[in-house]
Amino acid sequence: MQQFQQYIDGAFDDGAAQFDSLDPATGAPWARMPEASVADVNRAVEAAERAFLSSDWALMTATQRGKLLLKLADLVAENAPRLAELETRDTGKIIRETSAQIAYVAEYYRYYAGLADKIEGAHLPIDKPDMEVWLRREPVGVVAAVVPWNSQLFLSAVKIGPALAAGCTVVLKASEDGPAPMLEFARIFDQAGFPKGVLNVITGGAEAGATLTSHPKVDHVAFTGGPETARHIVRNSAENLASTSLELGGKSPFIVFEDADIESALNAQVSGIFAATGQSCVAGSRLVISNTIKDEFLERLKVKAQEVVIGAPDDMATEVGPLCTLRQRERAIALIKASEQQGAKVITGGSALEGDGFYFPPTIIDCSDAPEADCITNEFFGPVLSVLSFDTEDEALEIANNTAFGLASGVFTNSLTRAHRMIRGIRAGIVWVNTYRAVSPIAPFGGHGLSGHGREGGIQAALDYTKVKAVWLRTSDDPIPDPFVMR
Repeated sequence: MQQFQQYIDGAFDDGAAQFDSLDPATGAPWARMPEASVADVNRAVEAAERAFLSSDWALMTATQRGKLLLKLADLVAENAPRLAELETRDTGKIIRETSAQIAYVAEYYRYYAGLADKIEGAHLPIDKPDMEVWLRREPVGVVAAVVPWNSQLFLSAVKIGPALAAGCTVVLKASEDGPAPMLEFARIFDQAGFPKGVLNVITGGAEAGATLTSHPKVDHVAFTGGPETARHIVRNSAENLASTSLELGGKSPFIVFEDADIESALNAQVSGIFAATGQSCVAGSRLVISNTIKDEFLERLKVKAQEVVIGAPDDMATEVGPLCTLRQRERAIALIKASEQQGAKVITGGSALEGDGFYFPPTIIDCSDAPEADCITNEFFGPVLSVLSFDTEDEALEIANNTAFGLASGVFTNSLTRAHRMIRGIRAGIVWVNTYRAVSPIAPFGGHGLSGHGREGGIQAALDYTKVKAVWLRTSDDPIPDPFVMR
């Protein structure tokens, strides 16, 4: 069994307790992980605060911070194969995805390395002739970053990158499900040359999370996960009045009109729901299909779903691996059973696969006769596609927006005017037209409603880790006039 350690104040230790991490492909323990205690969390936050206030970090120029981030990017790229191997082993995400994604994660650190000395203030044309007023953007302080197990190196990069570029310090809590790649990332970070305490990496369950997000020395909480956990975090932040950015779940509509390039839409839908075994917040989990092409589209989609290669996540031939945890599979089975009782019809899949591991096949459910079924309203976080159909464009838009979520959406049409109408009408933070799951460090990422608030990626993300200070400078040499008269 491999042993992993937490990273606090520039040093590694085993934590107050340890727990076994399960290999999703076999269901068997493969490594021992540290479980942060309340005392460990307190040490991590205090280390981050000391680092934030220390001259080694606080007086470092933005350009110097950028150079450290660039060094980190190079180390991530250099160690991408090892990180990919660990993420695959600990979460069940297939190696062909982790290899490609982690190689690209380095680009996020490079982007924020370049942005570090571009975070600018402003001069105000103030209405008082004897005053100069300008705005400074300063780091918000200690950031609590909480990430889930899926795509965790990416989801941590869009928090760590802009936070450090802005001059903040970070305590990152990895999920207790599959934390190995984040604990290994801490070793890579340690080599980059940052002052100790700038980043601290711990893992643990609800107690560690509650202690971290309510800690009085935490100034901002950046969270990715589900809405229910987010509600706890918002309640916890009432204790420290920390600002929050929440990147939550989705039930994203994937809309296909009759004039779409069908083969392109089919391939994008397969990628949008079955890639990452459906364990993606932007999964295109609601297919909204024109009735004029529904039967043909579903028949071809069913064939593609049944041809997907299910296998060991460390095999480059595998296209769908296991779910990360047993409880995910059990939840998927329960939701499908309830949806069938409500009138939904399973077209393919729908039952757990026999054998070791937490495998679940690509599943398609026709909900045309059950538009309010559980599988339509709930996020599965698995390879399950729910299907609804429409006759008119207005109906398609109504179905797309009939959700409490608002993260992503996809529109497939060859009509430019229709595309623009849908872009304007869809209530989501991301609209992909004739493509799906495209990301870049340059583009913001986030949603609204139960999909959260705030944005990750792009310039805005870095600004969210700053606060504005107004500076007033009196330019007159004359004595200050009567203090009881406001000017």
